[in-house]
Amino acid sequence: MDVIALDRAEVTLDPRPWQFGAERQAEIDAHYAGLQRANPSLWNGRILLLGEHRVEGRVFSGSYRATDFATLLWWRDNGFPEPAMKNAFAMGALVGADGAYVLGRMAAWTANAGRIYFASGTPEPSDVLADGRVDLEGSVTRELAEETGLTSSDVVLDPGWHVVLAGPRVAFMRRLVAPVSAEELAARIRAHIAREERSELDDAVVVRSPDDISGAMPEFVGAYLRAMWGGWAADAG
Repeated sequence: MDVIALDRAEVTLDPRPWQFGAERQAEIDAHYAGLQRANPSLWNGRILLLGEHRVEGRVFSGSYRATDFATLLWWRDNGFPEPAMKNAFAMGALVGADGAYVLGRMAAWTANAGRIYFASGTPEPSDVLADGRVDLEGSVTRELAEETGLTSSDVVLDPGWHVVLAGPRVAFMRRLVAPVSAEELAARIRAHIAREERSELDDAVVVRSPDDISGAMPEFVGAYLRAMWGGWAADAG
């Protein structure tokens, strides 16, 4: 699993429809209906998946296509057919002034219940700017506010990105540095969770070393944390 340091990510919207979903609509609808019976809180909205992409030097470039969440779930649960497409999302790697990272545990009603992530979300059509660029930075700050209650005024965004290439998933990681300790950040997030009628998170999790990486974290999160603690991330060849 590669963790690559980037100066920038240049991603745009490809307006062509992704035919994959249209060709399998009956299967997708049946699969989603089953998931919704088990979890009535699931909501099917429009999202973006990454198609053509490449890394040259320290620049990632690519294009997204629009689909919906139900199609993403069918694609994921059936072993990611059409492997050229990627679930590519931006994550806010929140870190306190003491160097510890703060993640969130997904609530029971979500599609990834119990998993531990940085604040993130698959890009949506609302993330597409007027010139066709997909605003990954805006996606990060929006998800940070929605999930944790923290805003861009509470953190400093490190320049550049790291990208974790994890098979069918591409995680764009942006380090968000706060002027307070990780424990204070966690307390603020827990207070936000308590105020929410239906929070996406049910707890905040502080990690200080590789010993704190748990099986509830996706492998790409663990790979990123190890790279940061090891003080390295690869440059693309």
